[in-house]
Amino acid sequence: MRTQVGIVGAGPAGLLLSHLLARAGIDSIVLEARSRTYVERRIRAGVLEHPTVELLREVGVGARMDAEGLPHEGISLRFDGTDHRIDFADLVGKGIVVYGQQEVVKDLIAARLADGGAIEFGISGVALHGIEGSTPSITYTDAAGVAQELHCDVIAGCDGFHGASRHAFPAGALTAFDREYPFGWLGVLAKAAPTHSELVYSAGERGFALYSMRSPEVTRLYLQVPPDTNAATWSGAAIWDELNLRLAAEGFTLNTGPFLERPSVTGMRSVVFEPMRHGRLFLAGDAAHIVPPTGAKGMNLAVADVRVLADALTGFFATGSETGLDEYSTTCLRRVWRAEHFSWWMTSMLHRFGEDDAAGDPFGRRLQLSQLRYTVSSRAASTSLAENYVGLPYGAS
Repeated sequence: MRTQVGIVGAGPAGLLLSHLLARAGIDSIVLEARSRTYVERRIRAGVLEHPTVELLREVGVGARMDAEGLPHEGISLRFDGTDHRIDFADLVGKGIVVYGQQEVVKDLIAARLADGGAIEFGISGVALHGIEGSTPSITYTDAAGVAQELHCDVIAGCDGFHGASRHAFPAGALTAFDREYPFGWLGVLAKAAPTHSELVYSAGERGFALYSMRSPEVTRLYLQVPPDTNAATWSGAAIWDELNLRLAAEGFTLNTGPFLERPSVTGMRSVVFEPMRHGRLFLAGDAAHIVPPTGAKGMNLAVADVRVLADALTGFFATGSETGLDEYSTTCLRRVWRAEHFSWWMTSMLHRFGEDDAAGDPFGRRLQLSQLRYTVSSRAASTSLAENYVGLPYGAS
């Protein structure tokens, strides 16, 4: 087989890239290890930045998002038992939309298939070849067990942190910048109507908690826990009790309900791999960088990456110019590091650290409270949080 761009991974990055390329008349084939059912049900991020929302609308895949997504014009920072609202609309004139990543994936798959796009699900044994030349290829076994080879001009590695693409870089070609956090998030998805209209980030003495939602009937909630926590050791009653304690505030009630999936623990880390390009292989999304979820940046960074890559590939195939390709990594990394800093800052301000850590002792805790109080009382500080949270314009760093 042959195509212009071979795309490994059918998450938001790979699917959106394929859609953007098709609009420019560029052929691609998307290869995905999981089944279509799996990727359409995989629960991930749910906050879409303003630039992401605008891009999805622009390329014709925003109709269901606009009909079913939940527009938010702010968030609350809850500490000292009180909510302090960061009003995005007032501060920066923009907002966000809560709309699950799996819903974005469904919309993109439907759009690609309606346009005759090629997506192969259930493949295995992916290997990348010849990435330093002008005719790279991808070998794999398809869902029927038949060995295949896909020849292309460019490969886009959108297959996540554990995928094959990044491992195709030669030894010594990548530099990893990594930070582990001494806690994780215990997450639950509950059939319980939200009792608050916007996300609540709670920074209490017992640890961090996040109150969010996915629909008018479903809430998404998280608790800070030690990173080695076994979610199975937490009963449903214990989870609800702890959420009630950490989210307590005057006038706030927490609806409870059955869990729609088993509780799970997500580790917290920051990782960036540089550069994001080697030869004709380009990394995008989680294959190149991971952010802690506190800043709601993961999927939005993937969208930003492929927008830059689609523009670069459009120029390359139209004129033969490799300028955009040569600038891809540098351009993306400016935004990546801004998002990494914002996510680190939110994480450091809101979580309790270990007792032997500077941010977890009484001095460190008072520094956190000082930062929180300054952030909510200073319009300049609130504006900085707001503009980073809703998403900086593409090209900004």
